[in-house]
Amino acid sequence: MTILATIIVLGVLIFVHELGHFAAAKAVGVEVQRFSIGLGPRIAGFRRGETDYVLSAIPLGGYVKMGGMEDEAMERLEGRGDPARQPGPRDFDAKPVWARTVVISAGVVMNMLFAFATYAFVAAHWGVPELDTTRVGRVFGELLPAGTEELTTVDPGSRVVRIGALRTHDWGDVQEGLTGEVGPVEVELADPSRTIEIRIPAGEEERRNLVRAIAWWVDPVVAAVEPGSPAARGGVETQDRIVAVDGVAVASWFDFVDQIAAKPGQRVELTLTRDGRELRRAMTLDTETEERNGATVTVGRIGIYRPIGEMSYRDVGFAEAVVVGYRETVGWTGEILGFLRGLVTGAESPRSMGSIVTIGEASGRAAQQGLDQFLRFMALFSINLAVLNLLPIPILDGGHLLFLAIEAVRGGRALSVEQRLRWSNVGFLVVMGIMLWALSNDFLRLFGL
Repeated sequence: MTILATIIVLGVLIFVHELGHFAAAKAVGVEVQRFSIGLGPRIAGFRRGETDYVLSAIPLGGYVKMGGMEDEAMERLEGRGDPARQPGPRDFDAKPVWARTVVISAGVVMNMLFAFATYAFVAAHWGVPELDTTRVGRVFGELLPAGTEELTTVDPGSRVVRIGALRTHDWGDVQEGLTGEVGPVEVELADPSRTIEIRIPAGEEERRNLVRAIAWWVDPVVAAVEPGSPAARGGVETQDRIVAVDGVAVASWFDFVDQIAAKPGQRVELTLTRDGRELRRAMTLDTETEERNGATVTVGRIGIYRPIGEMSYRDVGFAEAVVVGYRETVGWTGEILGFLRGLVTGAESPRSMGSIVTIGEASGRAAQQGLDQFLRFMALFSINLAVLNLLPIPILDGGHLLFLAIEAVRGGRALSVEQRLRWSNVGFLVVMGIMLWALSNDFLRLFGL
């Protein structure tokens, strides 16, 4: 299942990306010599018109080879090139800057459109997923905007019954209430019953932080176990329920995370229930560093994935499905950009990067959860592929766009072939370095390091 899911994800998204380049090149009159899914030696293919359609051996990318395009990194991979070829009017480099920009940008645009269309289709066909709970799992006080501090007094496990005039039936209602009317509102709670008053801020960023500050209740149940992790070595299995850590009872997922985070590198014993039986499993935790409130802290890591929670689906019409697709696409784009920013600033650990192994594991888990979740994962990965391709690294689309921007600023004078070759060599080394680092992270995780 995992291998098949990975092949489908990579194959479809690479095809979508390269189809964008291909269609744009044809639209502006550029000669397309080769359309390849995969890199390296040719496995199979056929020729139609001027274009050779190819399936290549290395399933980690693809490319559209255009006449006159100086793509030295791809020539390096193929071991090909025709130095005697004469320039022509349908060459990529013969087209104006705007046309070349359209061609280079089209792959990223297609990936974003694929994500938008997929999210919209899932919403229209299955409905909009809603967390079927109003129980509060935790309030992160550091995120609360001014005027909402009383939310820190909410007991974990309390149910939100009403926010202002809005009666809440699921977590979507809770979020809607927290981003509703600006100003003072009452929040009615149950278990225990009480009412508090908060002031909804007007600022968009503050309202987003307010929503992020309140997490829904999550039971301490194992959704998945990371291969090679302390949990995997200790015999923890999917669907195990965590009852205690070193004899200290845990009621929610957040209690469990607190216990694990506080014991970096230590040996712990989990008390679990599985099929009605109580079990004990011992393991030594890994350690990792995190940025918390501007400080670097060392925390324990066990390699257990949390469950999402009980979900229900709300039917929506076509128009609302389109809005959902747009919001999901924009929202996840922001999350990915935030992660990249965190890598640069040090807020995110480089150890969190993953390679084809991580992609395969995630693809397999998504496929097991059903077609709707698998499609949503494909949409998310499509956004990830688009954002990474826009990084200003030569040999990536972002690097080509940077070359075109330099040419435009210089009044149409492009960098020389030799300069582009040198920078492409640098870009090739950078990309290979990132790929090797991500792959090493996956292998270290597999071996519990």
